Amino acid sequence: MKNARLLLALSILVLAAAASAQTAPTPGPNAQTNVGPTAPKPSDDINQRKTDQQDRVANGLDSGQLTARETRNLETKEAGLNKEENDMRKADDGHLTSADRQTLDQQQNHLSKDIYQDKHNSATAAKPGTELNDRRVAQRDRIAQGVRSGQLTAGETAHIENHEVHTNNTEARMKAQNGGKLTSGDKAALNRQYNHTSQKIYQDKHNSRTR
Repeated sequence: MKNARLLLALSILVLAAAASAQTAPTPGPNAQTNVGPTAPKPSDDINQRKTDQQDRVANGLDSGQLTARETRNLETKEAGLNKEENDMRKADDGHLTSADRQTLDQQQNHLSKDIYQDKHNSATAAKPGTELNDRRVAQRDRIAQGVRSGQLTAGETAHIENHEVHTNNTEARMKAQNGGKLTSGDKAALNRQYNHTSQKIYQDKHNSRTR
């Protein structure tokens, strides 16, 4: 009697296992399986490199290690690389060849060295302490935030920094003509230029273009 019950129990277990195997779905040819993190696409690598470079530029602006002239030159080069990449994609139905990626990577290497050199040379941006310098620093912080967030493209940043370079040159000429000092008229004129740049920063950060 005991043997009969044991055989019955074993038979039930075997039948249950068989039924479970039959109801389990068989993965189809297009089924996705968990094989770990997806490797980034080559284009993702390029975009990440751009983001890293722009973060370094933004940090240089925040710290004052990059002057307006240096930032303008760096962002002009970055904008040129972006245009070259777009041209490469247009020539190959939206794709980049391995040779294209190698070329872009080499150019980003050159730009990376330029960023490092500019951040570690003796030239530094103005520090707060005067009315005009306080405005410079405030503008610089807004530009850095736009660069880091992607609200400002490389071309927009280069254009804005060109305004800053022009204002700095104008101030230097004014001081040279007046024994190193600025008259009240000089300060008013420079503040108008900063107002114009401030409007440009706002417009560029709130338009439809992003990095």
